[in-house]
Amino acid sequence: LLEQVFPSFLALAAIYVMMERVYTVFPSIGLGSLGGLLIIYLGGSMGVNAWLLKGFIDTVPLELDEAARIDGASTAQVYWLIFFPLAAPVLAVTALLSFIGTFNEYILARLFLVDMNTRTIAVGLQQFIGGQYSQNWGPFAAGSLLASIPIVVIFLSLQKYIVGGLTG
Repeated sequence: LLEQVFPSFLALAAIYVMMERVYTVFPSIGLGSLGGLLIIYLGGSMGVNAWLLKGFIDTVPLELDEAARIDGASTAQVYWLIFFPLAAPVLAVTALLSFIGTFNEYILARLFLVDMNTRTIAVGLQQFIGGQYSQNWGPFAAGSLLASIPIVVIFLSLQKYIVGGLTG
């Protein structure tokens, strides 16, 4: 919990050095690779997601598990037929927040992905307006609008779970 208080960019130098050393052993998941960036994103979001899921799991009553066991349900049946449907709203919210956070992240992607073919949308859009004489606001706005489509589609497809979780 204490680690989540500090912004992630404070660890940029340490993460860069670690990924540079990983690159010498495993180039496919080291510095400059999408696999390495994925590992960094997973590690950075695990703390927040774990606390979000823990807070929800603490609200699920143990009596549901005990009642299912008395009725003869196995551990797998309790998990898939009772717990998983109850946890669907929080899993949808966690997936949505993680996707939006990593999709819109700029600093780590700009630092770690140096090849033009592997850059993320946020880094690619910055190229339209980042240079001294490259103030292409029209293409930047069009690209931003197109980049928001996946987020809107995912939000609309998960909306029933989000609403169910909020009302629950």
